[in-house]
Amino acid sequence: MNWSQTFNDPAAVAGYAERARQQVPGFSDLQRMAMLLLAERAPGVADILVLGAGGGLELKAFAEAQQDWRLFGVDPSAGMLDLARATLESLLPRVELTEGTIDAAPSGPFDGAACLLTLHFLPRDERLRTLREVRQRLRPGAPFVSAHHSYPKGEEGRRWLSRFTAFAVSNGVAAEKAAAMPASLAEHLPALSPYEDEVLLREAGFSDVGLFYAAFTFRGWVATA
Repeated sequence: MNWSQTFNDPAAVAGYAERARQQVPGFSDLQRMAMLLLAERAPGVADILVLGAGGGLELKAFAEAQQDWRLFGVDPSAGMLDLARATLESLLPRVELTEGTIDAAPSGPFDGAACLLTLHFLPRDERLRTLREVRQRLRPGAPFVSAHHSYPKGEEGRRWLSRFTAFAVSNGVAAEKAAAMPASLAEHLPALSPYEDEVLLREAGFSDVGLFYAAFTFRGWVATA
């Protein structure tokens, strides 16, 4: 599966927000928790990097809650960035949007960074490189918040993917559409186990790695640069 093509498909872009709410338990609360964790060490005027910001949902949540933050969103999908512009509306003057991967992000230094529902698309080596690039753009002691699919391999992983699918169906996803999701994700998504994800954060130079979110196949961590 070509994920870049998926996020440049107009129909997929248009339905992104609804899919996220249907498939990610506590989706809005996840954004609010990320904001609060960043605000612990960036309570006033701050520059915050958001990687995988297309759609603009977390940018909007952050901007509404923290009026003194300057937000820098990066995403490889032009279509998703157009959606972010439409989502942000009057908040857009406080946000700088850049098309590309982490390499296109400003050098900072930033007072905090977030990457929600994005890293699971990257193979291990590229994920580690991306995390290192995020780390280099942060001030010493700045927080980094990430959340994405993270589940064990093998039979246990397939069981959790089935539970993820059951949640999506209970939240309005058509059962016939959802039936193919576990096999498709297991085959095409380069998700890591929670243990591997934590190892990667430390290998990238982060410390104080702590789990703050766990919901079926999703995990979220806060760490310190």
